[in-house]
Amino acid sequence: MPETRLDDVLVSPSLPDAVRAALLAPMVDHHCHGVRRDDLSRSEFEMLITEAGTPAPPGTTHFDTPVGVAIRRWCAPVLGLEPHVPAAVYLSRRTELGAAEVNRRLLRAAGIAAFLVDTGLEGPELLSAAEMGRLGGAAADEIVRLEQVEQEVAEAGMPAVDYAGMLREELAARAARAAGLKSIAAYRCGLGFDPSRPSRGAVIAAAGRRLAEPKERLTDPVLVRHLLWAAIDVARERSLPLQFHCGYGDTDLDLHRSDPALLTGFIRAVAPSGVPVILLHCYPFHRQAAYLANVFPHVYVDVGLALTYTAAGSVSVVRELLELVPFHKQMFSSDCYGVAELCLLGAVYHRRGLARVLADRLGEGEWSPADAARIAHMIGSGNARRVYRL
Repeated sequence: MPETRLDDVLVSPSLPDAVRAALLAPMVDHHCHGVRRDDLSRSEFEMLITEAGTPAPPGTTHFDTPVGVAIRRWCAPVLGLEPHVPAAVYLSRRTELGAAEVNRRLLRAAGIAAFLVDTGLEGPELLSAAEMGRLGGAAADEIVRLEQVEQEVAEAGMPAVDYAGMLREELAARAARAAGLKSIAAYRCGLGFDPSRPSRGAVIAAAGRRLAEPKERLTDPVLVRHLLWAAIDVARERSLPLQFHCGYGDTDLDLHRSDPALLTGFIRAVAPSGVPVILLHCYPFHRQAAYLANVFPHVYVDVGLALTYTAAGSVSVVRELLELVPFHKQMFSSDCYGVAELCLLGAVYHRRGLARVLADRLGEGEWSPADAARIAHMIGSGNARRVYRL
């Protein structure tokens, strides 16, 4: 089979032409990671299509999940296979084509105009931001992960009194060539931290403890708060947004501590800075995130990897977010990592889910075709281009 275009099955031909065009237009993937450049064994591939962090139980497979079935449905045709081929056939074809060709086909089929790549999970096996752009036929920029920068500073070694200054300098240097900043505070201390800026004395005392064991991960709430406020200062100077991981993630996360509503105090405190705060993924707290985007002018939201992992059920997530979120406050991201299939699926389920919701609104007479097309454009690319100054 030749490479397959998915347009007609992604978006119903019965939608008005302007709405179809807006849904199928190239999008900005405002939060993703590098994908593997090497060929993968079945066990390696299965570990990259789950957030579980462990192999499936004996006698089972991670292909027996919403995302596993979705790969066989939507990615197989892009690799020249019939939809729904067995997993073994799919993986054999993947090996036959080779990682570079698989990545090229899947990334390009996603229809992405620009990748904003979180480089906090760097490794020689992962494509760089520039390589993601080159293989995907798109522009590419870096999103700097705050905790990675802090780790490098801590491991460099210094007196505790110099920690804050060196961290500020390194953040500024990294931000100078980035499109945005990102925090994984949800993983490190949870999002319910004290929102106030810590005092200099508290930071020095905490830095002393931190620098005694610099190879440990940053979890001290005082230093997490200091890192975030230092990032706000840099982001304000550079006109950059700050992303927060919220909600659904791997087993390193305590889900109840990743509810974006816990960030309300911090969101309120940073409002005078004007720095855009972007809530990533958010599931199953996407309604809370929609509320925050509704009432705070500097808050934006996506549902990211929730669409990939809920797959055929993702339309309900899109519908629930759109109950309240302002249309100029929502963005698209795939949060792909490791395998390019996750980039394609993120784009597929964004377009399919939004198309279903738009069709309902049009059918009910709630929105005009011009409204629907404008909303699809804003969410797919317009909002990200404005906020990240692309």
